[in-house]
Amino acid sequence: MYIHNPNIKLPSDNDTIVWKYLDLSKFLELLLSKNLFMSRSDKFEDQYEGTFSEPTYDEIKRLSIDNPNFLKYYKSHREKVAISSWHINEYESFAMWQIFTQNSEGLAIQSTIGRLQECLLPEKNFTQHIGEVNYIDYKKEYIPFDDMFFPFLFKRKSFQYEREVRILTDVTGHNLKLNDGLKINVDINVLIDKIYIHPKSENWYKNLVIQLVKELGFDFTIEKSDLESDILI
Repeated sequence: MYIHNPNIKLPSDNDTIVWKYLDLSKFLELLLSKNLFMSRSDKFEDQYEGTFSEPTYDEIKRLSIDNPNFLKYYKSHREKVAISSWHINEYESFAMWQIFTQNSEGLAIQSTIGRLQECLLPEKNFTQHIGEVNYIDYKKEYIPFDDMFFPFLFKRKSFQYEREVRILTDVTGHNLKLNDGLKINVDINVLIDKIYIHPKSENWYKNLVIQLVKELGFDFTIEKSDLESDILI
């Protein structure tokens, strides 16, 4: 269930468009299970995920001199936070297609900030928060640590192209060990506004996706990628 956190930045317009690029197997797993997979924060490719910038880390080390468990807690907290990443963009992103899909057989889910908020169902006393990622210089800029989610809402400037908004779940306080991540209940019909099919996919693949979605009982609008538009000369 989504809980608004006033400390976390989020676009004010609930109609702000967000995207998730994924392969067919992950898409079908989402439809069949009606569960959204959230990756454990320290399982991301970026090893800085959930860590602090140098100025913040220096301050935490000073605070930890008399309380060594303070720093230890922050390190272990990464194992208790799960993340679902979405890309903010009014339009499709060629770069996102390239990074997150393979072999021309991928899909893009189009949703909105409002839909992300509304689709999250009550989940075993877990609460979900949604926040926009801030991109900073980790050698110079400070990450506040007065909110436990802040380390997961900052990334290095090298990742600015991601324009990321995140659904965050913290399982601290629950007797639960996250392995690769966590699956949470979502209302699929609320979550998904439209489906876009990879711009380089063949017609048989597009027809397959349309047939599978229909047979699973969903009636999402399925679009061909805008990047596939005919050339006008």
